[in-house]
Amino acid sequence: MKITARQQNILDIITIYQSISISNIKAQINESISTPTLNRDIATLVAVNYLVKTGKGRATSYSISPFYKLFAPFDTSGYFDIDPDSRSASTGFNFDLMAILSNINILASEELIFLEGLKDEYQHNISDIPSALYQKELERLTIELSWKSSQIEGNTYSLLETERLFLEKKKVEGKSKEEASMLLNHKYALNYLLDNKDIAKNLNLKTLEEIHYLLIKDLGVSKNIRSRSVGITGSAYKPLDNEHQIKENLERMCDLINSKDNGFEKALLAVTLISYIQPFEDGNKRIGRMVSNAILIGYDACPLSYRSVEAMDYKKAMLLFYEQNNLNAFKKIFIEQNKFGVRNYFQ
Repeated sequence: MKITARQQNILDIITIYQSISISNIKAQINESISTPTLNRDIATLVAVNYLVKTGKGRATSYSISPFYKLFAPFDTSGYFDIDPDSRSASTGFNFDLMAILSNINILASEELIFLEGLKDEYQHNISDIPSALYQKELERLTIELSWKSSQIEGNTYSLLETERLFLEKKKVEGKSKEEASMLLNHKYALNYLLDNKDIAKNLNLKTLEEIHYLLIKDLGVSKNIRSRSVGITGSAYKPLDNEHQIKENLERMCDLINSKDNGFEKALLAVTLISYIQPFEDGNKRIGRMVSNAILIGYDACPLSYRSVEAMDYKKAMLLFYEQNNLNAFKKIFIEQNKFGVRNYFQ
């Protein structure tokens, strides 16, 4: 929902005070406003689930809803210039997050309409494309997905070097064999998903572990759910470090994703929540992207290569989800990459 500048001012005031009465809101607002007008604005914000109303009569107070926290515009100017330990951020796992996500629509109706339109466009594009051209475009998408997904993780192969590795099986001198393996593992994983397009229709731990194994093969990474703590570079957020809690929340995540009706919503939840839980010793963002693509493939939508995303923008959007439980920035990336995929492949 689009809100007015005054309504945004109201939200900003309540965000600062956390819980506040209407009289105190009126005292803080930056313009002259009548009480009935303020009441109408607040009633509107309650109706769209941006505010939560508690108490009655003079004891009535208002607070920001979990829904609004998830999707509120977040001013990142200067945020990432602050030392991670000095930022006003959540440092621990939010055990209430999945319950919140289960009770709301992650994508607005107009966003769903747009994404469904892109899916129809993609299906139209591939319905009459010659087989040889389809395979060539799929090869291009595979190369670009493998390169970008690996680049986000610090891989130093260029796009042209990745193409040469895939097509000519030539590794770059002076670069580690692990970098080449990381890239090739993406190729094998995507091929596996395309050959088993229904694999993520009913997501479970076995499927997550299968896809993770394909992505970390020959990289010296344990294939099991981790039993040790991990840190997030550039963030004070600390994922769960208890193996039983990790497994329990992975199962909750699978149940949440399986309960959703729309493939795009499922895919967006998968890519963000797997990264948030960090269930494995390494490769968590990679498996998040691949499981998300598995869902899109099963939903007959175009897989995402993330080619046009700046690696730093991707990381910042994910850090905002870790530290603020704010999904707004990453949702924009997800929608834009759906558009990019349909408009740039299989034409």
